[in-house]
Amino acid sequence: MQWTVVVAALLVATVSADTDVAHKQQSINRLLYKVTSHIPSTFSHLKEAAETWNPREHIDHCSDGGTAVNHLMDELEHHRLLEQHHWFSLFNERQREEALILVDVLLHCTDFEAFESNAAYFREHMNEGEFVYALYVAVTHSDLTHDVVLPPLYEVTPHLFTNSEVIDKAYAAKMTNTPGNFKMEFTGTKKNAEQRVAYFGEDIGLNSHHVHWHMDFPFWWHGDKIDRKGELFFWAHHQLTARYDAERLSNYLPPVDSLYWAHPIRDGFAPHTSYKYGGEFPFRPDNKEFEDVDGVAHIRDMKEIESRIRDAIAHGYIINADGSHTDIDNDHGIDVLGDIIESSTYSTNVAYYGALHNQAHRILGAQSDPHHKFNMPPGVMEHFETATRDPAFFRLHKYMDNILKEHKDKLPPYTREELLYSNVEITDVDVTELSTFFEEFEFDLSNALDSTENVEEVSVKTHVSRLNHKPFSFNIHAKAEHDDKVTVRVYIAPQYDEHHFPLDVDDFRWGAILLDTFWTEVHEGNNIIKRKSSESSVTIPDRVSFSQLIHDADAAVAAGTELEHHADRSCGHPHRLLLPKGTEEGMHFWFYVIITSGEDAAHDDLTVNDHGSTHGYCGVHGGKYPDKRPMGFPFDRRIPDLRVLFLPNLSMQVVEITHRS
Repeated sequence: MQWTVVVAALLVATVSADTDVAHKQQSINRLLYKVTSHIPSTFSHLKEAAETWNPREHIDHCSDGGTAVNHLMDELEHHRLLEQHHWFSLFNERQREEALILVDVLLHCTDFEAFESNAAYFREHMNEGEFVYALYVAVTHSDLTHDVVLPPLYEVTPHLFTNSEVIDKAYAAKMTNTPGNFKMEFTGTKKNAEQRVAYFGEDIGLNSHHVHWHMDFPFWWHGDKIDRKGELFFWAHHQLTARYDAERLSNYLPPVDSLYWAHPIRDGFAPHTSYKYGGEFPFRPDNKEFEDVDGVAHIRDMKEIESRIRDAIAHGYIINADGSHTDIDNDHGIDVLGDIIESSTYSTNVAYYGALHNQAHRILGAQSDPHHKFNMPPGVMEHFETATRDPAFFRLHKYMDNILKEHKDKLPPYTREELLYSNVEITDVDVTELSTFFEEFEFDLSNALDSTENVEEVSVKTHVSRLNHKPFSFNIHAKAEHDDKVTVRVYIAPQYDEHHFPLDVDDFRWGAILLDTFWTEVHEGNNIIKRKSSESSVTIPDRVSFSQLIHDADAAVAAGTELEHHADRSCGHPHRLLLPKGTEEGMHFWFYVIITSGEDAAHDDLTVNDHGSTHGYCGVHGGKYPDKRPMGFPFDRRIPDLRVLFLPNLSMQVVEITHRS
């Protein structure tokens, strides 16, 4: 009888927890639905909170004693907050400050009722862009919202992901009450060689990954220490650059050239994108000379900051704010340098080393109107959502990648002993067909359009071509001397340059692309380690549409049932872009597999727990990065001779990636 009561109580608790998740999901959905309009009366609970909730009266539900709430209410009551219906940029210091006060309010809520009520109240009283950013960051990092799935940003703020022409057609469809599904074209024309790779930089999944990476690892973060954050900044952006170069080679273009402050910005960019409020994103012509940006930075200061960072690399140490030195000629040095270059709050000397990355984004974004003569809004480089659309983004990150490569190249090459894992010999690797193709993808534009409760909704969508690949798998045949846990890393790297000359070992190792890292067990004798492309620890599947999230949460709440689980991690490279495009005749890549000891694992359960499955570029949320080795191992250091890689636990072979038109 007692066991029956206990089991019944556990079942009730489980059902309660599941329905609680459904209620939370429904609440977040509704808070993000048509954020530029008032909360509709059909969302009665949130509508009531927005109108009657007084944040100051509920500071007993705040873990900071109401400090953040009182701060934000003071700003609101003294009319110091950014107006509604105005653009928002995280790189604008005052606008960022306002958004982060709301982040503090939400992260200090001790229960979800206070979380959603504060969110509903400030949704009605703050700038929409600030609100959306704050809510996304808070849901990402709050213990109260672990199982909540954030809607895809491209369906919450479609203006930042869609061309102006499509938005104009959507408005026309709404005005004439005519449903529409409009084709979205990439920017530029065939006269612009960069147009060949626009499918990559303008991919909405890639845009989404980039902005969510910076939400998972904000440069302004003051909370719990994020493990290896500076190194992750290097690694995620290094891989973006390597992948972009592989796409360029797939389209008979050379690797992207680095940006130089003393040289013109060779490639212009016309975004063909508009703000919801604030007009068109600024246009930049070809061969634009860098100019100082009033109130932001002088170009000579950027050169000086770069010089100081290069000096630190040359000397092997950084100078901290207190005058002490930190040695960087070691595996940890890349983490220190990543924090400095970004610069994040983890930088130990912002006054001396500045904020190379963040200021460069602002300078590039403002080159159309550097002296504010025409009162232009921020450029695409001043938003993480839109930055990768501009080819200058990859030039900027090649520039910073080259600085960090100087540091990596100073470190001694790995020795045979550091690379060898004598327990395992890889005897063969079977790889199925690697092929890519373009497909059409459709997403909803409803949230781009203003609406009122007495106006009937009209279906407005857009579709765009995007790169995808055929599912593939590989089987690793390995002979083990004894049972053990092992670490498996899989890379590909282009074999030839744009002229079809074989790439030098140092070029292809720095351009190596991580396909997967995982942990498994081997047993004495022969083993076959099977892995599917869909299991990659680098990527995430397509995001669940906003309409599907709304439908599932509403249905679960109405029925009092468990909410169907969706992958809740928003940070991760789009699975469709796991492989570079390749060519119709077949593009050659090196395919590398290296097996090392399971002792490389930072968690004991990695053979059975993938910890969110996107740790390759995004780490483990709230935990240690799973691989103890430097990110990019073993290709992060110089390889003086290819024969160094002739090891029993390392396999390299040539594969072809074929593009099917």
